[in-house]
Amino acid sequence: MTTEWAVRARGLRKRYGGTVAVDGIDLEIAPGEVFALLGPNGAGKTTTVEILEGYRDRDDGEVSVLGVDPQRAGRDWRARIGIVLQLASDAPELTVAEMVSHFAGLYPDPRRPAEVIELVGLAGKARARIHTLSGGQARRLDVALGLIGRPELLFLDEPTTGFDPEARHAFWDVVRVLSGGGVTVLLTTHYLEEAAALAGRVAVLRDGVIVAAGTPADLGGRASAAAVVSWHGGDGWRSERTEEPTRVVGELAARYGGEVPGLTVTRPSLEDVYLDLIGGRQ
Repeated sequence: MTTEWAVRARGLRKRYGGTVAVDGIDLEIAPGEVFALLGPNGAGKTTTVEILEGYRDRDDGEVSVLGVDPQRAGRDWRARIGIVLQLASDAPELTVAEMVSHFAGLYPDPRRPAEVIELVGLAGKARARIHTLSGGQARRLDVALGLIGRPELLFLDEPTTGFDPEARHAFWDVVRVLSGGGVTVLLTTHYLEEAAALAGRVAVLRDGVIVAAGTPADLGGRASAAAVVSWHGGDGWRSERTEEPTRVVGELAARYGGEVPGLTVTRPSLEDVYLDLIGGRQ
C-alpha cells in the first residue's frame, strides 16, 4: 500500500466469535493531520485503534501505518509511534522525572525528559512521587510517556479524561504544537468540543461501520443543513427554519429598518449531528 498516508486501511474487519466488531472500515489519515475517531461505547473504536497500533490482528483487509503493516511490524516501527496508555499507576513510588527518564531509555532518539515534562504541564511536579498526583496530573504523565520517544504518529485514547477545563485546554495546546511540528495524531474522545477544537477531520463509528466522515464543520451535512433564524417580534419570540437564512435575515432587516431585535442564526451543532448519526443519546 502507498506510503502517501500516515495511516491507511481498506476493508478492515475484525470478529470476536459471532460478533462483528469492525465491519469493512476504510480510513486514510495524512501525515501531520489530527484525526478524531468518534462513536459510542462498543462501536469498534478500541478494536480499530488496537489493530492500527499492532496490538491486535485483523481478520481481513489491508492496513498500512507509517508505510508498514502493523501486523508484521518490528521494534524499529514501534519506536516511531507513541501510545498514551494508563501507566502512571504502575510505579507509584517513582517520581515523575524518574518515570519519564526510565521510558526515555527505551527509545533510540528520545526527547529530553525535562522538555516533555514541561510540555505536559508537570514541571512543578517533576520531583513529586506518582502516588501523590491528582487524577488529571497522572493522566498528563501518561501523555508524557507517549511523547518521550519522539513519535511520528501519536495515538491518543481519551487523553483528557479527568482533566479540569483549564488542564484540558492546556493539553489541546500541546496537541497543536505536536501537529504543527509534523506529528500525526489519531484521537479518540467522547468530548465533541475536543474533536471540534483539534481535529481537521473526524469519522463516526457505529456498529463497526463508519457512518460519516468529514470536517467537524460539515460532518453529516451540517454545513448545509437548514438553519433556524430567531428574533424577537415585539409580541414574543419568533423563529423560522430555512435553507436560505441570508434571504430571511435580509427580509427581517428590511422589515425592522436595520437591526433585528434578538436576531440569532443557528445550524445543528456537532453534538446534534453526532447524536443523529449514532441513533440518539447513549
